[in-house]
Amino acid sequence: MLPPKSSSPNQRSDPYMVYNFFVEIRGLIVAGFSEVSGLSSQIELESYNEGGVTGFVHQFPKQVTYPNLVFTRGFVDIELWEWYHMTAQGNIQRKSGSIILHDSQQNPVKIFNFKEAYPVAWEGPQLNAGSETEVAVERLELVHQGIEIQ
Repeated sequence: MLPPKSSSPNQRSDPYMVYNFFVEIRGLIVAGFSEVSGLSSQIELESYNEGGVTGFVHQFPKQVTYPNLVFTRGFVDIELWEWYHMTAQGNIQRKSGSIILHDSQQNPVKIFNFKEAYPVAWEGPQLNAGSETEVAVERLELVHQGIEIQ
């Protein structure tokens, strides 16, 4: 079967792979992470029952919500911990950043920019004396004020 014909000569027909990305957090780090989750958005709705209309309920958009972003990487330094610890002490430093998706030739193809983020949870490595092959990882969870895609 042939791939569908594109109406635009520059339109990509194959999806991008999810393994090739970098994370940049302004003023803090430029690093490779093993996983990022939470790249989603949802519009909250308000239901309205109109008098005399029983066939359906009106749905009106209220606001856009974004789940927290969760970053996972090998535990190599304490930069993320220090940022989290400062927040826990009441010194909130909001930072914007980007998750940059690359193609197989390392060219940036999509950039997910997140705005005004700060850490709300940090998880250190799960230590296990019986494992000689597992990598120590840390997770950082950020609350933020929205995502834009370039």
